[in-house]
Amino acid sequence: MRMPFTGAIDCDLHPAMPTAAALLPYLDDHWREQLTSRHIDRYSFVLTSYPPNSPLSARPDWRLPTGAPAGDLDAIRRHALDPFGTRLAICNVLHGAVALFNEDMAAALCRAINDWTARELLDPEPRLRASIVVPLHNPAAAVAEIERVAADRRFVQVLLFAMGEMLLGRRITWPIYAAAERLDLAVGIHAGSTYHRAPTAAGWPSHRVEDYVAQSAALDAQLMSLLAEGVFQKFPRLKFVLLESGWTWLPHLMWRADKTWRGVRPEVPWIDRPPAEILRERVRMTLQPVDAPAGDAQALTQTIAHMGGDRMLLFSTDFPHWHFDGEDVLPDGLPAETIRRIAIDNALDTYPRLRDGVQIGHNAADATGNQETVR
Repeated sequence: MRMPFTGAIDCDLHPAMPTAAALLPYLDDHWREQLTSRHIDRYSFVLTSYPPNSPLSARPDWRLPTGAPAGDLDAIRRHALDPFGTRLAICNVLHGAVALFNEDMAAALCRAINDWTARELLDPEPRLRASIVVPLHNPAAAVAEIERVAADRRFVQVLLFAMGEMLLGRRITWPIYAAAERLDLAVGIHAGSTYHRAPTAAGWPSHRVEDYVAQSAALDAQLMSLLAEGVFQKFPRLKFVLLESGWTWLPHLMWRADKTWRGVRPEVPWIDRPPAEILRERVRMTLQPVDAPAGDAQALTQTIAHMGGDRMLLFSTDFPHWHFDGEDVLPDGLPAETIRRIAIDNALDTYPRLRDGVQIGHNAADATGNQETVR
């Protein structure tokens, strides 16, 4: 199904990450010398659960004759912004710098990535917004980077990975959440791993398909960690966004969390109401990939109802990854009111900074085919 109006907000778009060589102008003299003298500027820093040339990594019509998919700003405009009439799109740069064991180098590269994003993407294209890349394994450095970059309000979110060295609810990460809440930033948790630990609870898998499927289990664990540690109560204004995570698995987690919580409430007294209610209020999920049977509108509607409604979903293309064909960016069977919420309203509610000086309107066709303006 095509987007029936213009003005949608794409909450997960992936520009090709900058090469180490491209980041050299954004590093200070010390780190520029470190990268070149040690030949680190030749590293790819690719951090992905599937290889760049696999079908999932990019739609065939979104691949460039030379270079990486989404590696050219004109291609992003031509393939990801213009066809869908996108009003704003949030860039999530997935860079291997966050996995470096050298905390100082990781922090330096994260700074360079954020400055590169502002200069090379946000400055020339006013429709783009971005997430802040941070070295999570050094919370003090992460907070310093958030505070530095947040002066630019085109950055709307702090970007974390679903799999790392520890569960994200742990108290050591709380300064990051405090900074995000204070500065009107959401926290995005993207499918992926730093690969410092096995990506499954049972150990290292042998195949990429195992890693890919395991991502939803990791996000399941992260939500339970945020609940059990009291993050939602400690930071009552903070929204968490699960990016490229799928979402049909969520009703099962909600049901089990509610059921188990009733029997162990004294252990976590700060969970003062059913966990599903908290998740519905504080967590959002990007639309793509739609991990539901194709063409089964009834199953899709039932899943959304089991989640508690359509306010948890955010429109995304997940460009340039291949999750839909042509311009059929929406699953079939969504009511017009649901499309409006997913495409615009939910994003404005989730990301306070998207509302800065933006008048969002769109033309939508009603059931009779007439056009109406919605604001």
